[in-house]
Amino acid sequence: MTTRAFQKIYTRIENITKATCTLNADGITNEEMATVNGRPAQVVKIAGSKVTLQIFPGTQGIGTDAEVVFLGRPPTVKVSDELRGRFFNAYGAPIDGGSEVEGKEVEIGGPSVNPVRRRQPSELIATGIGGIDLNNTLVTGQKIPFFADPDQPFNQVMANVALRSKADIIILGAMGMSNDDYLYYKMLFDNAGALDRIICFVNTTDDQPVERLLVPDMCLTSAEYFAVEQNATVLVLLTDMTLYADALSIVSNRMDQIPSKDSMPGSLYSDLAKIYEKAAQFPSGGSITIIAVTTLSGGDITHAIPDNTGYITEGQLYLRRDTDVAKVVIDPFRSLSRLKQLVIGKKTRVDHPQVMNTAVRLYADAANAKTKLENGFDLTDYDKRTLRFAKDYSRSLLAIDVDVEIDTMLDTAWQLFATHFSRDEVGIKLELMDRFWPKKQE
Repeated sequence: MTTRAFQKIYTRIENITKATCTLNADGITNEEMATVNGRPAQVVKIAGSKVTLQIFPGTQGIGTDAEVVFLGRPPTVKVSDELRGRFFNAYGAPIDGGSEVEGKEVEIGGPSVNPVRRRQPSELIATGIGGIDLNNTLVTGQKIPFFADPDQPFNQVMANVALRSKADIIILGAMGMSNDDYLYYKMLFDNAGALDRIICFVNTTDDQPVERLLVPDMCLTSAEYFAVEQNATVLVLLTDMTLYADALSIVSNRMDQIPSKDSMPGSLYSDLAKIYEKAAQFPSGGSITIIAVTTLSGGDITHAIPDNTGYITEGQLYLRRDTDVAKVVIDPFRSLSRLKQLVIGKKTRVDHPQVMNTAVRLYADAANAKTKLENGFDLTDYDKRTLRFAKDYSRSLLAIDVDVEIDTMLDTAWQLFATHFSRDEVGIKLELMDRFWPKKQE
């Protein structure tokens, strides 16, 4: 060991794996940053004087005599208004050709806000997507994932949510994103003239997988600056959390830790909770809302990643391809927003709860009718009408390409009720029927 400019430099590494190295060092703290022959690294394990570093770009070419320099601090990001409209890599360095950001340097990955310092979420986040706003309304301070198969257009949905939402700041955390999708986001935000409220931290498929572990904390630390310091409504979009968990697994396996379910590390629940629990509604008025994508392997909802995610988050949005209308929809049966009752009928029109429940009930009747049809049973007139309603409902309200205001969604639902059913079959309160039932169809 030698010392240079008040930094300890170690040159004796005891063990090297594909992603980590281990050496003896004193006075080191967990999650402290370091460099190994100039490559960025982070402390992931301390056992006595033995310190294990995860080397983000990998250990290829690293020898046992490599220079290890500990920086005495965890990863940081500079926060200020200069973040707006910028694209950064996992380390917070610009990748858009712009200058370095000037601002307050803040440690990433700090503790979540004390629950007693939070306010109950009560503000609506409108996305313009009927399957969300009508059936699974989102609330500021909520944490909710999209569950989607890898071949579904979840990036397009996330981009549309970003552009349509009324949030003050949109922060996108991309993990393992293809270059095509990265360019898609960049061009879409630029062409929409929305860059002034967009901030992106990007790890592409060309970057090292382990670097993805920094992206959520970079996003959420930046979000806390705008939500706490500027009382802004911040929407954080994280895609893809499955690839984030895979990076956790890579590091865990290469440290010879015993894997848990589906080869995931035993710490998966706490690793995910540390991220999602950053969502909060602050008393000052600012908020952090987290919408994340979790891709499913073969549609397996029981895999450790979606399974643990479901315990932490407040519902889920489930993408499904509806073959009857050839569109991707928000599945009304498998999707759930546990906080929607805080705003529907209160921050939205008074008929919202009953319209939502009635539409899903009629859609369920259509699913039963479809099962009867597939099994060769005769259909009643009501069955046939529910099937026609289901197609119109999917096409007009559940499809992800629908972009309308919530009042228009409710009016559309009433129109569909009146087209396919009688007032008695709909079964909504008489006072609401008298007020909202389309007059020309009576």
